[in-house]
Amino acid sequence: MASSSAILPCNLKLRSSFTPSVSLQHYQQRKCGLRPSTHGLRVVRASAAPAVVSTSPTGVVLVDRSDAEKVHRLKTAYLEKAVPLLKEEFSYTNIHEVPKIEKIVVNCGIGDAAQNSKGLEAAMKDLSLITGQRPVKTKARQSIAGFKLREGSTVGIAVTLRGNLMYSFLDRLINLGLPRTRDFQGVNPNSFDGHGNYSIGMREQSVFPEIRFDALGKPRGMDVCITTTAKTDNEAQKLLSLLGMPFRQGVSTAPLVRKKKLKAVHFDSKKSKGRK
Repeated sequence: MASSSAILPCNLKLRSSFTPSVSLQHYQQRKCGLRPSTHGLRVVRASAAPAVVSTSPTGVVLVDRSDAEKVHRLKTAYLEKAVPLLKEEFSYTNIHEVPKIEKIVVNCGIGDAAQNSKGLEAAMKDLSLITGQRPVKTKARQSIAGFKLREGSTVGIAVTLRGNLMYSFLDRLINLGLPRTRDFQGVNPNSFDGHGNYSIGMREQSVFPEIRFDALGKPRGMDVCITTTAKTDNEAQKLLSLLGMPFRQGVSTAPLVRKKKLKAVHFDSKKSKGRK
């Protein structure tokens, strides 16, 4: 006869004697979603241990083995681990002030889309496999004779991800795509636009496991634009760091000072002075 402890779930604890037939009926009722009858059986649920947030020396929240089995583990990690740390560091008084990822836009430019219709369909198929959503065709806004471009012609494809698809793609980008990039040393922390949005450029789509390397034709790259609700770049960088974005170490995050471009008037004045 099997022991009674092997019949009940692991999170249940008994404090009285019982027969195996009663315990089996009790387990079947719980499994079917019915309210189990006690029959003199006292069931006490074991208390859960408090969750411990583990972080690396760089401040990245580490993913536990139990979290790796969850479907939307990155979204769960943001709600349970990243939000309390952000609220404590930046002293947010309201939970709605905590920055979050609003959307992710993935676009791929195809210059020969007008002449190669099969290549356009292949690119759309590959991008739909990577993102899980069918892309849309982007059209040219104006005609440019130097590039042999007409207004309304297809120049690329784009996908806008939100919700669970967004977190799923970001999870695969951070944990699969970027580490498989050739000579990868981290992403550039200076790629923020000043409003909390971050952009990543990838040279090859073959780093994703959904794309077979033998079936890949012409290598294509893509741009990933992560839009957040953060007001500053510092808050956005901290948010992405807690989600696991591997920023390059030893790079100064100070804003770059760009030189002011000289107009044609300055060059004309210099020429005129030299002639005199």
